[in-house]
Amino acid sequence: MERNALNKLIEWKNTEDKNPLIIRGARQVGKTWLMKEFGEKYYQKVAYVNFDNNEKFCKIFDEDYDIERIILALEVETRTKINPNDTLIILDEIQECPRALTSLKYFSENIIQYNIVAAGSLLGVSCHEGTGFPVGKVDFVDLYPLSFTEFAIAMGETQLVELIEKKDFKMISIFKNRFENLLKQYCYIGGMPAVVMNFLKNKDFTKVRTKQKNILATYEKDFSKHVPANTLAKTRLLWKSIPAQLARENKKFIYGAVKEGARAKDIENAMEWLCDCGLIYKVNRISKPGLPLIAYEDFNAFKLFVLDVGLLGAMTNLQANTIIDGNKIFEEFKGAIAEQYVLQQFKSMEELPIFYWSNTGNIAEIDFVIQVGDSVVPIEVKATTNLQAKSLKVYMEKFKPKMAIRTSLADYKQTNNLYDIPLYGIEGIKIHNSEKIKNENNN
Repeated sequence: MERNALNKLIEWKNTEDKNPLIIRGARQVGKTWLMKEFGEKYYQKVAYVNFDNNEKFCKIFDEDYDIERIILALEVETRTKINPNDTLIILDEIQECPRALTSLKYFSENIIQYNIVAAGSLLGVSCHEGTGFPVGKVDFVDLYPLSFTEFAIAMGETQLVELIEKKDFKMISIFKNRFENLLKQYCYIGGMPAVVMNFLKNKDFTKVRTKQKNILATYEKDFSKHVPANTLAKTRLLWKSIPAQLARENKKFIYGAVKEGARAKDIENAMEWLCDCGLIYKVNRISKPGLPLIAYEDFNAFKLFVLDVGLLGAMTNLQANTIIDGNKIFEEFKGAIAEQYVLQQFKSMEELPIFYWSNTGNIAEIDFVIQVGDSVVPIEVKATTNLQAKSLKVYMEKFKPKMAIRTSLADYKQTNNLYDIPLYGIEGIKIHNSEKIKNENNN
């Protein structure tokens, strides 16, 4: 596999006066693989320690934070002579050893700079923030499931990705069937690395679903480990309610759909835990598309998504035959699969503010509104080639944006300030960095 995040690690390696690096992400998004791949390719030696079920080594940090003593212990544990210039120290599952997490502060302040990369689940790391957490002494990289283009490369479709990167929409249209088939597979398989590797090995969608179910079961076990007892039942109810919430015509989150009579105060802690561990994404409503968008955020209205489109399908028992049955997979759950897919691609784009808009009474709703520099761009997601978009028309008449995007299975087209972009091309546009889009908004 190729992960775009590897480039961020290379950039970190080449930075002078760098801090230890923490890779954050939900469980099983590929943090361990990424660190090991980085070490094998760009360092002469790797000293790898996993703190999971390793109480013996955790005790090394109980005495003090003497860096020379800790380095010696790492050398003994890993049987590796650690040289600051050519050795990568990997501290995996660091959330299991809070004092090891704290020690990163002292590594940062040490005269000799060691190359240290640590990883932990978002939930576990966030639990320790404020309790010895090395604030300001570590750098971060956030890792998500494979994006569509990363998935395509893993499937051996590098040339198709090159067409997306070049924005060669004429050529993309010629190979439309290949793009659509690949997109259908991605929406079923998703971007969890272990699931993708399972499919590459077996080419069996039944085994894909089994692997996805195993991951979901692992997450629920994590709830028991990390979530306070008084919040556990609510967390499980909230987690299981999300697919049904997304299947509604109006996807605004409803507390009562989690449990009859439930209110915000009953669910908020559970929601915070799921957001902290990266299992769900919260997209808030904005009252109007002003700048900055965050100033118009409505905290009382939001939509919740899960971290991966494949896992969403597994949670709803989406059948594999939807992959070959026309465009049915995109239409399932009132277009929730398509909307989840687009949100997932946006999350993989660094520092992209993502919201949605609806008017009074929720008569009109724009699926996503993003901020690109000093511009606001509305995004309407259509499940197939039906391009009727009444809400987008209402939005454009009301706010007159200099640019709007409609993404569907239709071919690329520009009509005045409205851009039709295929679903499989939405990531390649790189909206948040696209000079073309910025220029369009500034003209």
